[in-house]
Amino acid sequence: MQIASFNINGVKARLPAVLDWLDAAAPDVAVLQEIKSVDEAFPREPFEDRGYNLETHGQKGFNGVAILSKFPLEDVRRGLPGDDEDAQARWIEATVTGRRAVRICGLYLPNGNPAPGPKYDYKLAWMARLEARARELLAAEEPAVMAGDYNVIPQDEDAARPEAWAKDALALPRTRAAFRRVLNLGFTEAFRARVQGPGHYSFWDYQGGAWDRNDGIRIDHMLLTPQAADLMTDCRIESGARAGEKPSDHVPVWIDLDA
Repeated sequence: MQIASFNINGVKARLPAVLDWLDAAAPDVAVLQEIKSVDEAFPREPFEDRGYNLETHGQKGFNGVAILSKFPLEDVRRGLPGDDEDAQARWIEATVTGRRAVRICGLYLPNGNPAPGPKYDYKLAWMARLEARARELLAAEEPAVMAGDYNVIPQDEDAARPEAWAKDALALPRTRAAFRRVLNLGFTEAFRARVQGPGHYSFWDYQGGAWDRNDGIRIDHMLLTPQAADLMTDCRIESGARAGEKPSDHVPVWIDLDA
């Protein structure tokens, strides 16, 4: 089972590029972030024509997440538990079954800037709710993947210029500590389980020629329960997607599971 996570930065603006990517890459499952569309306006037909089952959790003009799957999507849940008043569309999960069942959770974690401030407080509160859901996924003792745009630079080596991000909400000590707390519950950060060292990024800003200078950061991650980590056969970042026409500022990240 090949699973991709991709912040597409707007389904309407990026639809041709996303469809071209699906045609070329053909993931079995794809979690999308920043669809920036309400559910009823999401262009379902071209995805369904390509054989994908589709579930969305959308919001007008902002945020929004989706799961595409060549397998049926079962037990779909929208919204991260823990705050019934949170109207931001940032979490969706479902079970997909290839040779075995895998719980797929797609997330778009808050950016948190400017920090300090209310937006950073919301980010930290959201991460605390994520930790609570992560504990539940571990307790189920089944393969599960939490994939998406975490808006977290885990370590300095995950930025081309870490000094430029030192006071940013993506890299503040409290952000990194909250991310580590989730990992330390028993999750595997898929990419770092396979690849070590600097120079690996998933986001390049549109400004300042960041792509041409490889001035990137790694903020798109896949966290695996032990049962999912045991099934992982590969993990990679599809950096070449950033070079396409009208690209997203993010690129897809991938895992292959023996499932």
